Amino acid sequence: MKEHEKLAVLLCFIWAATILYGEMFSFLMPSLFSSCSWPHLSSTSNSTMNGRGYAGDYVKVAVLADPQIMDKTSLRLPPKSLAFQIVQFYTDLYMQRSFFSSILPFKPDAILFLGDYFDGGPYLSDEEWQESLSRLKHIFGLNAEEMYSSIKVYHLPGNHDIGYSILQYHKPEVVRRYEKEFGSRNYRFMVGKVEFLAVDAQTLDANREGSVASSTWDFVSNVSSDRQLHPRVLLTHIPLYRGDWTNCGPHRSSPIINQRILRDIHDQEIRYQNYISEELSNQLLNKIKPLLVLSGHDHDQCTMIHESKTGPVTEHTLGTISWQQGNLYPSFMLLSVSNSSLPDSSWPEEAVLSHLCFLPMQTHIYIWYLILFALTILALLLWPTSGFGFYSYFGDMIECIRKSVSFNGTKEKNEDDDCEYDMIWGADGSMHLVKKVSTKPVTRTSDRGSVERGNAVIRPTAKKIVNQETEVYLSMDTNVDAELDPKRLPSRANKSKAKIVIQRLVRTFRMLTLIAAVNIPLYMMLLFKDWIDK
Repeated sequence: MKEHEKLAVLLCFIWAATILYGEMFSFLMPSLFSSCSWPHLSSTSNSTMNGRGYAGDYVKVAVLADPQIMDKTSLRLPPKSLAFQIVQFYTDLYMQRSFFSSILPFKPDAILFLGDYFDGGPYLSDEEWQESLSRLKHIFGLNAEEMYSSIKVYHLPGNHDIGYSILQYHKPEVVRRYEKEFGSRNYRFMVGKVEFLAVDAQTLDANREGSVASSTWDFVSNVSSDRQLHPRVLLTHIPLYRGDWTNCGPHRSSPIINQRILRDIHDQEIRYQNYISEELSNQLLNKIKPLLVLSGHDHDQCTMIHESKTGPVTEHTLGTISWQQGNLYPSFMLLSVSNSSLPDSSWPEEAVLSHLCFLPMQTHIYIWYLILFALTILALLLWPTSGFGFYSYFGDMIECIRKSVSFNGTKEKNEDDDCEYDMIWGADGSMHLVKKVSTKPVTRTSDRGSVERGNAVIRPTAKKIVNQETEVYLSMDTNVDAELDPKRLPSRANKSKAKIVIQRLVRTFRMLTLIAAVNIPLYMMLLFKDWIDK
């Protein structure tokens, strides 16, 4: 096998390993390594809680945020264009692989979605909304009754699903179709021995006199008036208030976004906000008295501590699960929710344990594909025809050392070194060499640059013939030089270089074809395997 063929085989294996990792094994990493696991399994306090045993008595909950599946409002591209379709396909495929290969292997008992399922939900027609809903169900397998027979799913509305209060007021059909598919915007449910409360955060800062906002605050008031029998977790799509330049902890990958509120110029209703206002955030904390707050909307991770009348409250803002929403490090969260009966007063923080897990960095994977492609082209173009023969170079070096040693060694004297020869021409024109002893003193080889094998003395008759022959040879050399004049003949060096370049290009194309023939079918098989199967 030739050297460049060996290189092509090596590159085939490298590409196959890269594709297998990027398209399959990278999504299995969270569930295969202990860096991501249920927090109650790694918690140091999983044996007692206020003196009560509860080892292993947990309900496992997976939390996802902001899939924001792409639609006509996502990019400045025609929705039916090839570029848009490709981006949409790869975005959907990434979330599907993340869900089925990274999250479901943990076998959660429940799944929480923290809102923003769609990107332009309020602005889609009913037909477009149904098409996006179908894709959403396909991505997360929501149509698979067998799979969800043992997994409960809870939904929370986001601003990209139903909009803020002003849009809900002017387009009530947006809220109706959401509630028809996903249920109420404000509700409570039990997971284990912990109560979860979902609120429509988009209406919290709205005018309370409107029916949209009043329904949310009526729900909060009813919860507040009830006797609290279990620890509570507050679910809100929009995070609670945080001061400007608040430190979000070590998992934050993008710059801090400060509070930003956009209001309508006519009625001053909110059109957009980063966080719930400070006043209403404090009201929520004091009325609901949660042990933990979970939120989304920010598309990046943030953990902070709020102060309330009942003590400090931790809030976890989850990053997006999509790689197309401005976060290079998509993530999800695992919750271990206690299923043990707890005292009515002072619930410990161990009632709900959390662990943040990261998904594959899809952008980095595609960048590595491009780098490897460039390196493949360079290697095929520049790889020497004879390869890098290290063994032959090593053998040549040994042979050189051996000759050097033998040259410096003792050499036997040859009697022909000290002889002279007479060149005698016979009558028939033949030449004879007659050996005679040299009277010249012997010179050592170390005293001369080279070893002479003898001297020949040319008689006058021989000189004449030799001179004539020399003239003939000189004449022939002159004629040859004239024929090789670069002005008369094309440059062979230029032709040789052009031939080498063409050969290298042809060889590169041939080897690329071989690599592609092996790896493109593998890539296509992995690309569509999950999408078609699910």
